[in-house]
Amino acid sequence: MGRVDRWGRSDRVGRVAAYGAALALTPYLLIKASWVVGSLLGLLPVGSGFGMVEWVVLNSATIAMAGIGITVALALVRPWGMRLPRAPLAFCAWVGTGFLVPVLPYAAVSSVLGSADGNPRSGGDAGSSMPAWEAALVQIGFVGMGLGLALALPAYMRRRWPDVFAGRLGDGGEGSPRALPWMVVVGAVVGLIWLYWAAGGTAGVAHRGERDLAWYVLSGVFGFWAFVASVATWATVRGRRAQVPLWGPMVLGWLGSGSLFAWSGWKLPFTLYLALARPPEAALPENLAFAALLHVAAVGAGAAMLRALVRTRRLRLRGVDNGDVS
Repeated sequence: MGRVDRWGRSDRVGRVAAYGAALALTPYLLIKASWVVGSLLGLLPVGSGFGMVEWVVLNSATIAMAGIGITVALALVRPWGMRLPRAPLAFCAWVGTGFLVPVLPYAAVSSVLGSADGNPRSGGDAGSSMPAWEAALVQIGFVGMGLGLALALPAYMRRRWPDVFAGRLGDGGEGSPRALPWMVVVGAVVGLIWLYWAAGGTAGVAHRGERDLAWYVLSGVFGFWAFVASVATWATVRGRRAQVPLWGPMVLGWLGSGSLFAWSGWKLPFTLYLALARPPEAALPENLAFAALLHVAAVGAGAAMLRALVRTRRLRLRGVDNGDVS
């Protein structure tokens, strides 16, 4: 009875959080739409370092991403969300949580660090002359959506796929823990490089003067989650049997692999644009060729980790159906 009551309260919290996430991100969508329309009409300036076409394409992409995020949040609470195909919904939720949940601590204090959302050095997507009230709404949107998804997604999964929360570490694993899956090694190497940069390392850094506090902190955050993804994926896929709930490493692997895929997937085209266009007013601290290679590796490792987590889960459930797993 206590467990039922606890899940009932969690479900109510998750439903409220889903509506809150959609509401929090709506101002961000409207702000980005106003930037596109205002730039096309000549009422607002184009962001520093961008041409008109690049500016419109970049902000149109973020509008689409915000729209998908709002739709995913509503799908987690509305009845029609229970009927959506699981693969596209899970993918969008994976990317969304990978974008927002791992960087919640940074987003909460970014105003203290003085990071502007549109600073190319921080990998943002806004304009350098963004008013303070717009920056506040953008931050509220990111934090609100991240917190909302963190609370709403588990409640949704509990309603639709209750077996996700069942089982122990090592149930239905792929075999011996002797061999490390390749994506675990790649993720750990990527994480080590980001942590090296966060600690002040200069190898692979082309423009040392472009580094700011936000860049250091984000490098540390991304490096930390890359290691979390690698360890959690290894524990889920190759881990020995232990009295540890399987959902723990599954959740950490989900968030970490999503962070690898989403953030590097977002930064890769931006890095390639800078490498090809060479705009004089925009630069990244990293060597662009090395950064592009790093992001490709992170995207590939993140996607492979998700596939490994899903496959391991299916093997465990197959074992349950066959009566092989207690």
